[in-house]
Amino acid sequence: MHPEIQGFYDPATSTVSYVVYAATAGACAIIDPVLDYDAAAGRISTQGADRIAAFVESRGLTVHWLLETHAHADHLSASAYLKKTLGGHIGIGAPITQVQGVFRDLYNLEPEFRQDGSQFDKLFTPDEVFHIGPLHVRALHVPGHTPADMAYQIEDSHIFVGDTLFMPDVGTARCDFPGGDARQLYQSIKRLLSMPPTTRLYMCHDYPPEGRDVAWTTTVGEQRARNIHVNDTLDLESFVAMRTARDATLSVPQLLIPAIQINIRAGNLPPADDKGIHSLKVPLNRF
Repeated sequence: MHPEIQGFYDPATSTVSYVVYAATAGACAIIDPVLDYDAAAGRISTQGADRIAAFVESRGLTVHWLLETHAHADHLSASAYLKKTLGGHIGIGAPITQVQGVFRDLYNLEPEFRQDGSQFDKLFTPDEVFHIGPLHVRALHVPGHTPADMAYQIEDSHIFVGDTLFMPDVGTARCDFPGGDARQLYQSIKRLLSMPPTTRLYMCHDYPPEGRDVAWTTTVGEQRARNIHVNDTLDLESFVAMRTARDATLSVPQLLIPAIQINIRAGNLPPADDKGIHSLKVPLNRF
């Protein structure tokens, strides 16, 4: 069966969220949805997520899954909000527990915080198969950017790659977050690029060079021929040297501090205080 796919671009975070659905069956999944966040005011809003919800409702779709490719550092997840609004189960890769452990300690989170992934409805194991209605999905473990990255392969010919790859003229994701590993990322990308050349790849972000419009889909063949970091002419050691040198020049993502605290909780806010106020921590001199 051929999936229907609708992308939603969030210009504030350069993130692409997706609704993937089987038109005849009415089942859908939402991949990597974004909450709006005004960092200066500490204010969360839901305009982008509501746009996704309106699309789902206009098509008469039923949400089966809210899928996270990993615990993002560049935007706040809207999965918990959309679950309350539309239903569905929130899923992420099982190694999220490793990420939770690192950041639980870094933020000195509340003693009640559980490092077992129980904030999510489903922890996918590598190559686990599940379904969006009649659509066949395989969870591909693609570590390197973080230990918990998953790509979602739908009906063999469509893969949502998260932050493993960007468009060919942008390259690949950074590997300098806790648990990141350039060698693992190279192997993960090579696994994706071993798929048939016509396989369509869907990016989670785009940072287009000047003169190019935002884009978020390409093919395995295009990536192998033209990706500036991992095309067929570049070997593992060249990639690791490039990625390590490049990562050393990158700034901390603007929303990392608020985003991770929420995203390791499946998009839920930290517990409220005795006045009902939710607050985020800003650990000083830790990043």
